[in-house]
Amino acid sequence: MAQVYTVSPKQKRSFFSGMKVNTILILINVILFIIFSILISTKVISIDFISLKPSNVLNGNYLWTFLTSMFMHANFFHLFVNMFSLFFIGSLVERIIGRRRYFWFYILSGIFAGLVYSLFAYFLGSSIIGARIFGSPDTLAVGASGAIFGLAGLLAVLIPKKKVYLIAGPLIAIIFQSIFNVIFPSSSFANILDLLVTVYIFFAIFSMLSFNNQTRKISVPIEMPFWLLPIVAIVPLVIIGLFVELPIGNTAHLGGFLFGLGYGFYLKFKYKNKTKMISKFFS
Repeated sequence: MAQVYTVSPKQKRSFFSGMKVNTILILINVILFIIFSILISTKVISIDFISLKPSNVLNGNYLWTFLTSMFMHANFFHLFVNMFSLFFIGSLVERIIGRRRYFWFYILSGIFAGLVYSLFAYFLGSSIIGARIFGSPDTLAVGASGAIFGLAGLLAVLIPKKKVYLIAGPLIAIIFQSIFNVIFPSSSFANILDLLVTVYIFFAIFSMLSFNNQTRKISVPIEMPFWLLPIVAIVPLVIIGLFVELPIGNTAHLGGFLFGLGYGFYLKFKYKNKTKMISKFFS
């Protein structure tokens, strides 16, 4: 007699249930970037409807932009760089803390980063120097980097001794371009420099995937323990921002990083044995 097997509701799996949360987040980022870009370019909605503006949210308007701004990016290049970082850092965090916890941690990190950015920009960004460092109350902010720094902050606590690489080349290129634009604000070379920097950053990022050590040096990789990575990625840029306006949301990065540190110490306190094992495993 042939046996008949039935699938209970609990055994049924959706398409997304077999995917990593990190992969789903990357797909959502890409899809929403395309949708938001089309809606804004066709003037179906205004950019204030998607992007985070401190003067809006701290006056009780467009509060949903704390969330939508996390999934919008300034351009394709901005999206690419953030998703490249999220692919590696997010995958590691999901392996350590699990699917559900990772999803909510990512979302809350991004929201908290946006809140910190808004508070600094609104209350301290009125002066010229303040606007350079914190952004002005009317400066728009978009991107996943605040949430990504939250992931980095968490890993800095859970696996502080694990060696990672900071890809310094792109940061140096962006800083050089910003300084050049300040010194030569109306230079005809500015557009060419922008293209050269963009091309270099793409090559620098992809060079890290090479098996050839000489090729990887194009990106100027600097090896360091995980606990040092977020600090090195934030502090120098804040100092440089005193003199040159950079297209980087340092206070959002700081906010995400602090949220990650806080959650990391919470996990270390609550799950002492497990976090010790994780730290030793990745040492």
